[in-house]
Amino acid sequence: MTKKEIIDQIKSNAASVFENLSPAELAEKSVACGEGRLTDTGALAADTGKFTGRSPKDKFTVADSLTTDTVWWGDINQKFDEAQFDSLVNKIITHYEGKDIYMRDAVACADPRYAINIKVINESAYQNLFVHHMFLRPKAEEIAEHPDWIILAAPSFMAVPAEDGTRSSNFSIIDFTKKIYIIGGSGYTGEIKKGIFTVLNFTLPTQQNVLSMHCSANLGDNGESAIFFGLSGTGKTTLSADPNRKLIGDDEHGWADDSVFNFEGGCYAKTINLTEENEPTIWKAIKDYALVENVRFFENSNQVNYDDVSVTQNTRCAYPIYNVDNIAEPSVGPAPKNVFFLTADAFGVLPPISKLTPEQAMYYFISGYTAKVAGTEVGVVEPEATFSACFGAAFIPLHPGKYAEMLGQKMSENNVNVWLVNTGWTGGAYGTGSRMKLKYTRAMIDAALDGSLGQEEFVNHNVFGVAVPQSCDNVPAELLNPRSTWEDKSGYDAQAAKLAGLFNENFKQYAEGVSQEILNAAPKVGAEA
Repeated sequence: MTKKEIIDQIKSNAASVFENLSPAELAEKSVACGEGRLTDTGALAADTGKFTGRSPKDKFTVADSLTTDTVWWGDINQKFDEAQFDSLVNKIITHYEGKDIYMRDAVACADPRYAINIKVINESAYQNLFVHHMFLRPKAEEIAEHPDWIILAAPSFMAVPAEDGTRSSNFSIIDFTKKIYIIGGSGYTGEIKKGIFTVLNFTLPTQQNVLSMHCSANLGDNGESAIFFGLSGTGKTTLSADPNRKLIGDDEHGWADDSVFNFEGGCYAKTINLTEENEPTIWKAIKDYALVENVRFFENSNQVNYDDVSVTQNTRCAYPIYNVDNIAEPSVGPAPKNVFFLTADAFGVLPPISKLTPEQAMYYFISGYTAKVAGTEVGVVEPEATFSACFGAAFIPLHPGKYAEMLGQKMSENNVNVWLVNTGWTGGAYGTGSRMKLKYTRAMIDAALDGSLGQEEFVNHNVFGVAVPQSCDNVPAELLNPRSTWEDKSGYDAQAAKLAGLFNENFKQYAEGVSQEILNAAPKVGAEA
């Protein structure tokens, strides 16, 4: 069955089909059918049901002639049978019969040379509102008659694992050949967003020589772009939302020969403990039919209590990028001149900023390191290293070495500086040392962006090999060399050796897919710090 036949059949059998409704109309529908309620800022609050986050163990990829020898199969990319996929598509089509269905035409990739047209089909109005916010919004005359991809999202459809080949009743499955993505059993909107991200992580590198990236990006007045990689808690959103630079996007981008471009048309941010003081950009953007998920209200009011995590700690908001001040329009900039890897090193070992060689950049990119601290999760009682390949392991269908090689190639072609920035601890590990001050991190990033940091003297770190600047305007010199901030020098040496060992142990899983030059960039466990 072709994509057009699927769309036509759903339209013919639905009770009603609502296509490309406005945010106000979708919010009205959502409230009317009991999905959500309006907040005091005009946003729509909705619950996503049983699932308040992604379910990575229930994500699959159809194994066929296109994917069998290209996808990096394993725990992240799990094989799914083609015939069972077709059967599930037919079951979802039948499931839609007699229901009100919401359809939306959307686009991913702000650079028109790489744009894909998407038709999203939802059984929930709040999910369709999410799609409006998160993807690019084509004008009526720009809507493709035949979309490149279709998404079928059916939260109330439950698979039968014994019949359907799934692990449980919920699932998300991508067919790269048919260009169909199906989601069942989960109302969590992030599955829609990250599914298309996974699609682009496969198609752009393999078919168009574009590096797909889980990062934020901004644009300076001098016309130079910068990109920021970082896992949750490293400061990616805060540091990329610079009042002196225009935001290109906060989460997903492509790096072409001559551009860096946003995949999306909106932002999807965590709202746990949100205040206007700590995240003014996000706070101000939650208005005018923005979507907030799984939040609760102050008693007898329609004011959201962002400190209430009784449903989940993963409370979220989605809003179109035009709700943010100081954005780049369109969401495209030139190829970046500076790349920042952000890590919150709770071991207190890494320098606050250091410069990487191309080989080191590829190594640390594949590693995707940060650290959890005590109290952030149940069972975490001391600093715990966290590694996520390419800063987005859950969404990459190819071997991480493929993305790293592309990064190295683009560094060479564009004369790019890559910086490792520790937004974590100094003067000791978590519990002994102190968190790096934001004003110092901003000063170091500003110096990297204006080129002045590159003119300073650098000394290579004995264990990690990265080049550490010995001075930086508006930053105390003693802060730049982490060992000097520790009273207990032997304690620093022990922590540095421990972290280096964790890096090396983690990297063993990627060793067969990378060059010897990348392997040589690993930390030296036996070196004197």
